[in-house]
Amino acid sequence: MSRSSSSGTAAKKASASRSAKAEARSPRTEARTTPKADDAPASARLEGPRSSKGERRVRTRRVRRSPEGGGRTLAWIVVLALGALVAALATYVLVVFPSSAGPGTGKDVELAVDRDDDAPAIVAKLDRAGLLRSPQTFALYARLVGLRATPGVHLLTDDASPHELVRRLEREGHATRAKVTIPEGWNRFDIAKRLQTLHVAWAQAFLDATANTDLLREIGVDGDSAEGFLFPATYDLPLDSDPKDVVRRLVSEFDRRFIQLEQNHRLGRAQLEGTLGWGRREIVTLASMVEKEAAVDEERALIASVFLNRLRDPAFKRKVLQCDPTSAYGCIALRDRVPACAGFAGKPTHAINVDPLNTYSTYVHEGLPPGPIGNPGTKSLQAVLAPASTKYLYFVVRGDRRHAFSETLEEHNTAVKDFRERTSRDH
Repeated sequence: MSRSSSSGTAAKKASASRSAKAEARSPRTEARTTPKADDAPASARLEGPRSSKGERRVRTRRVRRSPEGGGRTLAWIVVLALGALVAALATYVLVVFPSSAGPGTGKDVELAVDRDDDAPAIVAKLDRAGLLRSPQTFALYARLVGLRATPGVHLLTDDASPHELVRRLEREGHATRAKVTIPEGWNRFDIAKRLQTLHVAWAQAFLDATANTDLLREIGVDGDSAEGFLFPATYDLPLDSDPKDVVRRLVSEFDRRFIQLEQNHRLGRAQLEGTLGWGRREIVTLASMVEKEAAVDEERALIASVFLNRLRDPAFKRKVLQCDPTSAYGCIALRDRVPACAGFAGKPTHAINVDPLNTYSTYVHEGLPPGPIGNPGTKSLQAVLAPASTKYLYFVVRGDRRHAFSETLEEHNTAVKDFRERTSRDH
């Protein structure tokens, strides 16, 4: 073999060896430089083949939503809608509805609540009485606010709002209040009418309370009623008050005022007790008569002295006080029990004055009447505790809101004649 042939063979072997090594290295280099399809970024995977101009078309990928996620969204929408509905209903029942006016025009309605009445029973009574526009809504409102009606007779009005009805029925001092002025000399029948007019209490319920034996014992009032001890003043009272509470309030005011008067007039109090055996009730009874007879303050003590002189003077044999207002009160308090009071129009007639069945007549019955004929104020009570020092036994009106006072019957008859002559001339 020639040398050149040997040399060519060696070159071919060397070339083949290099090619094999290059092929062996090539896959490793490609693996290192060419990323796999799964390792490519999402953006690369979404890109399509390039166009002829080198642009790539973007493939749109559809995202499938889970059916479970859509159900949750719908549930939340339903919950929010129900919440809004409940909130709107609560706002109406607790804010709008309570202040709405009742169905009527302000007519008084009497409603009796029994001790065992539950909320549905009370709602039914209110509905039957014509006090509710919507019984169902009121029942819901009453349940939400926890209505607890006070047993007893209630004075309601058919135009009262649901809120006002609840406050009156509960009688816890939160109801609308009224200023009640009781003038001096008013009797309990006058007071009862005003209390009902102002929607504070039923007239008859108040009168019943003033004559309630247990209540009178509780408040320390002797006699068959609280007449005379219902102090005349101005009071701030809740509408639809418990009548017994009203009586307690008025008598409490009397007690406070009278205790102060007794302290200021200890001597006069002692003299009345020592000479006539009088206690508080007798003092109040005479003061109520003074209150009815006196028209000007300066005559109160003079009028009191006339009545006291008649009772104390031994020469005044028949102890009749001859006070017209006492006879008139008999026609109010005794009503149908006095025949002469039939057709009574406010002023006593001669027949009323002399009817023996009229126990309040101080023309036929000696001494004080059975009890006070009205509720005296401080000035009349003071006039009895500190009367004027006189010998007067008579008085008659002069026509100018004042009286003519006399020590003898002759003087009195002259004064009466003068008054009648002036009256006839004026007419």
